[in-house]
Amino acid sequence: MYRETLPTSIFNSTFVRPAEFYLGGFYNIPHVKYYYVFLCFVYIMTVLGNGFLLSVIYLVKTLHSPKYIIVFNLAFTDLCGSTALIPKLLDTFLLNRRYIVYEACLAHMFFVLLFGGIQSWTLVTMAYDRLIAICFPLRYHSIITTKSVVVILLCCWMFLVGIMATSAGFINRLSFCSSIEIKSFFCDHGPIYQLACNDKSYSYILATCAYTTIALIVVMCIPLILIFSSYVCIAIALSRTISREERLRALETSVLTSYIHPNARIINSSLTFTVPSLLNPIIYSLKTEEVRNAIKKLCRRAKMRKINAK
Repeated sequence: MYRETLPTSIFNSTFVRPAEFYLGGFYNIPHVKYYYVFLCFVYIMTVLGNGFLLSVIYLVKTLHSPKYIIVFNLAFTDLCGSTALIPKLLDTFLLNRRYIVYEACLAHMFFVLLFGGIQSWTLVTMAYDRLIAICFPLRYHSIITTKSVVVILLCCWMFLVGIMATSAGFINRLSFCSSIEIKSFFCDHGPIYQLACNDKSYSYILATCAYTTIALIVVMCIPLILIFSSYVCIAIALSRTISREERLRALETSVLTSYIHPNARIINSSLTFTVPSLLNPIIYSLKTEEVRNAIKKLCRRAKMRKINAK
């Protein structure tokens, strides 16, 4: 059983903070350990898949192009995001270590949400790359350059670091004087905010709610809208092509991606955070001809080294 309150709270002149939070996700789910085994498998395959893709892009010079800088960033983000979430999730629920130190909880929230946001905006950048390649093929190499891609990705990183740091800052200005149970599988911003017991002023509520809404729009809504819009433009451009084979080739790297019981919502949410990182390397890279040729090239190089060694 979890404790509703924690006697060892940290007091200062303004805020009351618990020494620890309690993660209450995956409560009373039958045979839930099988799901933890599945998540462990997902994590191992995510590390292997993304690690392999990062190595291929790094070792093969023909993949040192703007497009694969984006793919490299996506693989790196997927690897870091899964590492930030799944090992801690398994340690918390499989080993029943549900209490997490207050500061560690804020750090956990920051990194999980940061990598989730970076993943979304990297997919936006990738959709932009495909849009230019299909709709403006003659201008592609003048628009999509190494410099422009690096600048876009750096702006995404800096902007989202600022957004997530501000989110953690808002949490740090709340008091928690009753329940410490976070009804989620990680230190999520919304469930933590709902635990606060501050006597909040109207202006503070307005500022916090406005910021939370803006963060939600920036991290989730705008990327979805931009990706969908880019696919609409790509579909319009492809509808003008004559050859069916050309349409299939152009779409090879393009994909479109009620009351719910709390446990079902938590499982759905955990799958949303974990499965895309497993599938992204396959969907966006490993099935493309360029990457397959690069892998074959590495295999031939390895065979030649073995022959020369003999």
